[in-house]
Amino acid sequence: MSSENAGDAESYVWDVVVVGAGPAGASAAHAAATAGRRVLLLEKAELPRYKTCGGGIIGPSRDCLPPGFELPLQDRVYAVTFSLNGRFARTRRSRRMLFGLVNRPEFDHGLVEAAQKAGAELRTGAAVTSVEQHGPDVPDRRTVAVTLQGGETLLARAVVGADGSASRIGAHVGVRMGQTDLGLEAEIPVPPTVAEDWKGRVLIDWGPLPGSYGWVFPKGDTLTVGVISAKGDGAATKRYLEDFIARQGLAGFEPSVSSGHLTRCRTEDSPLSRGRVLVCGDAAGLLEPWTREGISFALRSGRLAGEWAVRIAEAGDGVDARRQALNYAFAVKAGLGVEMAVGRRMLTLFERRPGLLHATLTGVRPAWNAFARITRGSTTLGQLVRSHPTAQRALSALDRSGRGAGGEGGDEAPAVTTTSR
Repeated sequence: MSSENAGDAESYVWDVVVVGAGPAGASAAHAAATAGRRVLLLEKAELPRYKTCGGGIIGPSRDCLPPGFELPLQDRVYAVTFSLNGRFARTRRSRRMLFGLVNRPEFDHGLVEAAQKAGAELRTGAAVTSVEQHGPDVPDRRTVAVTLQGGETLLARAVVGADGSASRIGAHVGVRMGQTDLGLEAEIPVPPTVAEDWKGRVLIDWGPLPGSYGWVFPKGDTLTVGVISAKGDGAATKRYLEDFIARQGLAGFEPSVSSGHLTRCRTEDSPLSRGRVLVCGDAAGLLEPWTREGISFALRSGRLAGEWAVRIAEAGDGVDARRQALNYAFAVKAGLGVEMAVGRRMLTLFERRPGLLHATLTGVRPAWNAFARITRGSTTLGQLVRSHPTAQRALSALDRSGRGAGGEGGDEAPAVTTTSR
């Protein structure tokens, strides 16, 4: 049990109970606490805890951080090397930082501390077993009963589910997933000479399995090396990781951590709420389908969930509560939903023609400039396609090309280095 316990939490009704203290849950708790509400943040693990994740912090993530939050950056990325299953490596460089890299235990814990400073109470070692909106444990229709392992019941005016991709709260809401991927990762300590070679540069490798890719992210004296592909052939994904590590000359170094994680994307018509209960982040299946980037989706949806949970807590009846929940769903779909729709198209194209996408990204300057703008946060994938007819035509053309001949596409070319402003 954490030293930050809720004490006599059962003696009154919380305004908002947030389940899960990852980036989505911490952001929701911060938003609700900043509004002056009584907020309880529940986490089943002890903090800090490890999370399988590359730890890339792109512009949309930075824009959603609490005011004054200091990112615990391990490195700043100015260059990206792209390769196609180990071949056709091309490095793009930028004079401005593209994105930052963090260790998730530090980053996540910092977000929780920010929520606590805003007034939220934290309780760790608290596993939620059920959520009930009608029944003997619910004193009136304005409350939700949250039952913990061990039998304790907490009451809240609104509940936010941010308890990961295998979410109990998501099951209560009825979240449906349409895409499941397996990510495997190793944290590999390396000597200073190797670390120096990677400083400020990441590698993204478009992999041998449909829709797969690998990454090398430098974090001081450790390299985070991972791969992701569709769930269904774990052995092939494991071989990809082993081959990928060997190709980088890292097979002789012993990982300090080896881990795996399933990521899940929601179907487009999947619910985001039920009564006075909202879901956000991984619990809602919110992440970008092509890259499976989830931190910015967690931060953005978490903040929205916290803000709308306050409105639900203030709702005088069920009709008003449902109206506020529908407004939350609309806000999520209008922003993150648009990005996910474009991401699904990109994933479909990538699965069919990874070589074409590789050649476009590395050989067409506007494509690289778009990548740089997205990672810096001056635009999003959805905004880019929605607001620029050229981008719409290009994606449609790539769609048509992808529906043509199969295979990787593109001829072998020597590695090149280019510089972008």
